[in-house]
Amino acid sequence: MKTAIDHYQNKLSFEMDPSDLFGALEAGEQAAAMQKRMLAAVETIPGVTAAAYAGRIPLNAGWSENTVFTDSTTDYRSSNAAAHPMDYSVSPGYFHAAGTTLLQGRDFTWDDKQGAPRAAVVNREFARALFGSEANAIDSSFKFGDGTRVRVVGVVEDGKYKTLSEEPQPAMFLSMLQSPSTWTWMIVRANHNAEDLAPVLEQTLRSLDEGLPLTINTWDKELGTALLPARAASIALGVLGGLGAMLSITGIFGMAAYSVSKRLRELGVRVALGAQRKEVLMAALGRAFKLLAFGSAVGLVVGILASRVLAFIVYQATPRDPLVLAGVVVSMALLGLLATWIPARRAMSVDPMILLREE
Repeated sequence: MKTAIDHYQNKLSFEMDPSDLFGALEAGEQAAAMQKRMLAAVETIPGVTAAAYAGRIPLNAGWSENTVFTDSTTDYRSSNAAAHPMDYSVSPGYFHAAGTTLLQGRDFTWDDKQGAPRAAVVNREFARALFGSEANAIDSSFKFGDGTRVRVVGVVEDGKYKTLSEEPQPAMFLSMLQSPSTWTWMIVRANHNAEDLAPVLEQTLRSLDEGLPLTINTWDKELGTALLPARAASIALGVLGGLGAMLSITGIFGMAAYSVSKRLRELGVRVALGAQRKEVLMAALGRAFKLLAFGSAVGLVVGILASRVLAFIVYQATPRDPLVLAGVVVSMALLGLLATWIPARRAMSVDPMILLREE
């Protein structure tokens, strides 16, 4: 059994092998009764606000797709499929525990069991793909490839199922009591800190079955596989940004230093003729400042044009954010000032008498 804890929402998920979970219990009603006992025990823990089961959880390895057809379809060839939604098997209360908003209809109940009409809760994208709208989906039916009819009892918001950067895609949730799963996760939501909740939860579950295997991990760790590409991309972009900043400082410093060294005599003459410090500084470094401003503007434009690529690599990243744009401008200004500081000091310390003697 595997457990994950979210430090922000304090959600825990347990992955259980039914052979370990139920022992000699028979499937069906006895298994459901044991599941209800475990949920009831967990819900008595102070601070726990919701608990439910799921055959698998989104953004975790092991996702699967199904093939569905409209209710009027009689030819179940793949070419006639209406959609290929993500497929999840959940218990009553899952959407509350997982923080998924129910938009239309109802959640599953313990009456949605084997022998009862097949029921499903679908997401908004599924409802639009098969029925045209969320309202039309309620009490409508669709079919699986074997001809089994399933009635839609609820519609939930869209979510992320495979990766964080994916486009909205259809998903359906079936009653776990009607679609037994090889592996079972328990999702627990609480308003306690995860570190405080974990030992109490373990003690509660072991009181029902001392031999129950149990491992507790943070929710972030459970989502590590899904977050790995975004984290790796963020680190790589950060390193590249740091290297780019170093190259910028080196290039601006070299250009400014070269410009000052080639114009020392001219600067000396300007000082001798009574030029102000500001005029000397602009004469020495005006070209460097202009190139810095031009390069910054070009970089901002390229960053905005590449926003789609950036958002695909790093989840929810966008250079159009005013804070990001302001940060880039300020950073480039600071880098430019840092790179021109030493050449600027040299330009301001020009002594025309020394230059005239050398001449």
